Amino acid sequence: MTSPTSTDGGRKRYALIGTGHRGREYARGLCGEYRDVAELAALLDPNPGRLDFYQDLIAGLGTGAAAPTGYESPDDLERMIGEQRIERVVVTAPDHAHADLVARSLRAGADVIVEKPLATDADGTRLIVDALNESGRDLVITFNYRYSPRNAALRELVASGAVGEVTSVQFEWVLDTSHGADYFRRWHREKPNSGGLLVHKASHHFDLVNWWIDDVPSRVYASGGLRFYGAANAARRSLGPRPERGTTENSAADPFLLDLRSDETLRRMYLEAEHHDGYLRDRDVFGEGITIEDNLALVVDYAGGPSLSYGLNAHSPWEGYRVAINGTEGRAELDVVERAAVITDAARPAVVDPSAVKDAAAVAGAREESERLILQRHWEPAREVEIPQADGGHGGGDAELFRALFREGPADPLGRAAGIVDGIRAVSVGIAGNRSLATGLPVTVADLDLGDDRLP
Repeated sequence: MTSPTSTDGGRKRYALIGTGHRGREYARGLCGEYRDVAELAALLDPNPGRLDFYQDLIAGLGTGAAAPTGYESPDDLERMIGEQRIERVVVTAPDHAHADLVARSLRAGADVIVEKPLATDADGTRLIVDALNESGRDLVITFNYRYSPRNAALRELVASGAVGEVTSVQFEWVLDTSHGADYFRRWHREKPNSGGLLVHKASHHFDLVNWWIDDVPSRVYASGGLRFYGAANAARRSLGPRPERGTTENSAADPFLLDLRSDETLRRMYLEAEHHDGYLRDRDVFGEGITIEDNLALVVDYAGGPSLSYGLNAHSPWEGYRVAINGTEGRAELDVVERAAVITDAARPAVVDPSAVKDAAAVAGAREESERLILQRHWEPAREVEIPQADGGHGGGDAELFRALFREGPADPLGRAAGIVDGIRAVSVGIAGNRSLATGLPVTVADLDLGDDRLP
């Protein structure tokens, strides 16, 4: 990663491409805590309503940050970089646009920070590789889960040799009916836009495994389907007539409907801006046109010998993940509950005294938000490994990531900063998995021609 400060000792000039939900965190950081080393000089988004929202957001921070110049057409990207003397671009646009925006920004002379995923297909990764080679610029992919203390603690444990040589990994991630359902309302619901959850969401998870065990995925076999959301599943379960969108008069009676009027940010960013581009943020999760999967299972072979067994469920009643890393000298287990339950006021269950039953974890509502890392070596008792406490999004990872992006700090022995090779390896599993889903066959990653063999 290059120095986050400008070469002339002043503030580095940034542009933000994509003014959706994730971009707000960058706007707040650039115009707030990191304003002494960074200047948000330009915004690019084809929706003028969201550009107006961001201008008001920045003014409302009260930091005295100047309003960035707005550009509404993606065709203006190169002109924006030149006119505003942009040194670094942050890309938070929809996934399918990443490759083009990243490649063009690099060729226009700017370094790039891009939210995961790097790209949604092999054409996109090759495009970025070529632009990097031709431009000589710098690229950072923001895998914020690497910066979460619990994930860093597992990385340290494996790197220390505590489990010996890694032989296999079991990894289950569950998305609940609040977070998980949201992917089936938004643009993510169409696979050409997002690459499906195997690329959009699971690239986080595959990057973690690659990083935890310091190995390279080589072959992928995938199985899965749309088994809960979507019109066909609604009909099979006799859910009855459904509205096209959640912003209706009867939305309060259905927890799967999202009423954009219920939140000022959603109302301004999407409901009041949809007439500009026709984008509906509140599509019914049981509607037509969903082409992504909500249940997925993968087996991934690694070049060094280990295998990964991975599962993703997008309609769980709780949210979190469970990881087990097996080795020649023992086993490490990370168990994380990010949200114990999704409970609406209308559907809240009666309170149950956990002491009244033998297995408190089996009681609805008994699961608590928690994180626990256990190491058990052969012939030894299990011991709990302390996880440093952290606050903020993505298990405390967002705050640490932003500090690494915008401030020059000491060398990181954990190697959390991610570049082009990490980005390609993370999406390689999802891209191969999508091909495996389509063909029913295992896919060798090298056969995808992702362009990484052309990197210096």
